[in-house]
Amino acid sequence: MSTAVFPSFLRPMNPPDAAPVDALLRAAFGGSEEADLVAKLRKAGAMAGEMVLPLGDAPIGYYALSQMVAPKGWLCLAPVAIRPDWQRKNHGKRMIGQLVAWAEGAQQPVVVLGQPEFYERAGFSRAKAANLVTPYQAEFTLLAGHEGAPEATLVYPDAFDGL
Repeated sequence: MSTAVFPSFLRPMNPPDAAPVDALLRAAFGGSEEADLVAKLRKAGAMAGEMVLPLGDAPIGYYALSQMVAPKGWLCLAPVAIRPDWQRKNHGKRMIGQLVAWAEGAQQPVVVLGQPEFYERAGFSRAKAANLVTPYQAEFTLLAGHEGAPEATLVYPDAFDGL
């Protein structure tokens, strides 16, 4: 009988996780753009938090929260990654669902730019983001952690320039 292998609980990223997270981002996205974004956010001091989903000592999941320039106090979720061989097993939905539960409980606005079908299943809302002015495609902008549909202009950290 084989023993099932399952990732542990989400935890804050630690310094030794930096290289494995970089490799995870490159594998999950097939390039360096997201890994470069994370490096720029860290260097600029714009990172509000980074979480990993570990399997043993290696992260198989990751997400980053950075401070929005505006509105003040809002956070941006990007990037989110699951190691390719662990994708489509609900680990990403579980990670983001926990983040949304925290954001809703703390009334902490978190914006994400991504695939609406995935992020809505995890608890983000396109309806809450309907009145946001964004430099990116509005139909891919979702919000969690805020009541109603606020009117605001989103200004992302400089690290997002050129994406």
